[in-house]
Amino acid sequence: MKLIVAIVHDEDSHELIKKLASKEFNITKLASTGGFLKTGNTTLIIGVEKSKVDEALKIIANTCKTRKEYTMASSMIGETSSFIGQPIEVSVGGATVFVLDVDQFVKF
Repeated sequence: MKLIVAIVHDEDSHELIKKLASKEFNITKLASTGGFLKTGNTTLIIGVEKSKVDEALKIIANTCKTRKEYTMASSMIGETSSFIGQPIEVSVGGATVFVLDVDQFVKF
């Protein structure tokens, strides 16, 4: 048995959950927040048999693509400490995935 922990962008999570559920993967969804942009992420915990790990990873990879977005970066100017926003391009999306061994699985 394996445990997949997938951290995905909120925009990708709905479609990913739908695709995984259609293949009968059991999923637990947790809300989480990203570090750099403080944007919403979703952490999915998926328990799978070892033989189905590759199938789950393929679904995640095909659904969670990186893309470019613009966000405002603030910089301080002048002696009055005024802030001016400048757009910067950042990559969002994709998935960070951990696959862990499960020593024991118990369901009550």
